[in-house]
Amino acid sequence: MNHYVGLDVSLKEVSICVVDAEGSVVNRATLATEPDDIANFLLKEAPNVERVVHESGILATWLTRELERRGVPIICIDARMAHKALSARLNKSDKADAEGLAQLARTGWFTKVHIRSEASDRVRALV
Repeated sequence: MNHYVGLDVSLKEVSICVVDAEGSVVNRATLATEPDDIANFLLKEAPNVERVVHESGILATWLTRELERRGVPIICIDARMAHKALSARLNKSDKADAEGLAQLARTGWFTKVHIRSEASDRVRALV
């Protein structure tokens, strides 16, 4: 069975919610914002992960690149669009936002944000 994951990222910790294809919550966790910890959790708790989403923000570029290196199917989505979908929820917490992001990952109702390559960042820094 496929799993879909939402990551609500902050500087120190990330709230994770895993849902199945029907939208039922399979697992939740709060971990340190460390790519190795997140990748290991997903490998253990969501081995059939199809999509992992997180919102654009201050750590988006770094986290996306690091999780991609670890083989996680990560997608950075537009925070403004996600905020509109998440604001309709009654409960506003990191845990609830992670679940909302997991549901967005499951349904595909999101706008993907382009993450520049490291080479592009280096050229931009030189210019």
